[in-house]
Amino acid sequence: MELLELKDLTIHYFTDEGVVRAVNGLTLSVGAGETVGLVGETGAGKTTTALGIMNLVPDPPGRIVSGQILYNGEDLAKKSQIEMRDIRGRQISMIFQDPMTALNPVLTVGDQIAEVIRLHEEVSRADAYVKAAKMLEMVGIPSERLGEYPHQFSGGMKQRVVIAIALACNPRLLIADEPTTALDVTIQAQVLKMMNDLKQNLGTSMILITHDLGVVAETCDKVAIMYAGEIVEYGSLEDIFLHTAHPYTKGLFESIPSLKRDTKRLKPIKGLMPDPRSLPEGCSFCPRCPYAKSECGSQDPGVIEIAKGHLVKCPYWTEVHLNREEL
Repeated sequence: MELLELKDLTIHYFTDEGVVRAVNGLTLSVGAGETVGLVGETGAGKTTTALGIMNLVPDPPGRIVSGQILYNGEDLAKKSQIEMRDIRGRQISMIFQDPMTALNPVLTVGDQIAEVIRLHEEVSRADAYVKAAKMLEMVGIPSERLGEYPHQFSGGMKQRVVIAIALACNPRLLIADEPTTALDVTIQAQVLKMMNDLKQNLGTSMILITHDLGVVAETCDKVAIMYAGEIVEYGSLEDIFLHTAHPYTKGLFESIPSLKRDTKRLKPIKGLMPDPRSLPEGCSFCPRCPYAKSECGSQDPGVIEIAKGHLVKCPYWTEVHLNREEL
């Protein structure tokens, strides 16, 4: 049985300007000890999906309209906030996107790590601080800095503190929402190595939310490409990188500089992501797709399995792609 299964998850925001369809019928699974990358442009619905798993979608205006969020067979969407408080931090933790705002500026980092430990484990204040010191050492920060405040740390160290808080109670599932976006390349590499090491040592499953395919290549076992609240392609790392099948995924790779190809100009994806308040009737990528046919704008393409575990939401491009491989 999978550790986490999202089945036909739909999350909308009901605003005065209209209904924002942020996540639309999303299906995804994460196995024990597995890392799944959730990739897409800004506004694709990645963070809303993560907030849905944590049952933290702001209500109002947001609401889980339909679908299931099965964790160990239990539907988190049906649990109360009191029940979720017992799960968050202890079984499922989240590294939020901006460490600058995730930390409380008036509490020491030691207090913030120890707070999570005391909330979920029956330990004394002194024992919680001992464990907090070990967590700080685990993420590469000397335990002597336990009594310092967030403003005394660099951006990379703040991110390490946030990771220490998320891992303090050894959760089985870690959701990392763009954990390296605000960091420079050197610190980014250090944080990714640390997360991989911790994942192997603790056996933690992970959902890595990012728009950086380089980070995905370094970290993930499986990849889900997300566009306009839907997963348009899903498969193993090899499937996505070596057997790219969806036009959107192809466009993402073509917009990245390559050391192997002699390319003078990058090929960006033309146009913008559709307004989630008025999504196209058919394929949501149709207005930007160079391979679109007339029926794409009116018919839902549906999901096709082109190889074992490799799912694509584009029958026309899949057909062309497979025919090319046969030639």
